[in-house]
Amino acid sequence: MPHARRLFGDSAEQTAEQFLIKKGYVILDRQFLTRVGEIDLIARQGDEVVFVEVKARHTDAFGYPEASVTPTKLRKIAKTALLYLRLKQLEESNIRIDVIAIEHQFSPPRITHFEGVG
Repeated sequence: MPHARRLFGDSAEQTAEQFLIKKGYVILDRQFLTRVGEIDLIARQGDEVVFVEVKARHTDAFGYPEASVTPTKLRKIAKTALLYLRLKQLEESNIRIDVIAIEHQFSPPRITHFEGVG
């Protein structure tokens, strides 16, 4: 089962990446993983570096995908984002955290982009 979950997550991240590219974002990195946490996608929109958490669901039985992005998760993303910026020697002033929620019970899947959630 973990393998199927990873494949589903990878597919959702690819869908989110294509969605962002169509909106004019430039993808800088994918699945940035540290001992602090992971960031699914890192993109640039204009002069902002955007750290994107991707959440997807097959059904709404457990609620909306974005509901699983808790304050604790946002703090982890923020810490990981600061580490990324230091490693890449990027400015810290123009950053934001977005969430992309993908609902697969619709055809085509419904994608909702929440900008600046953290």
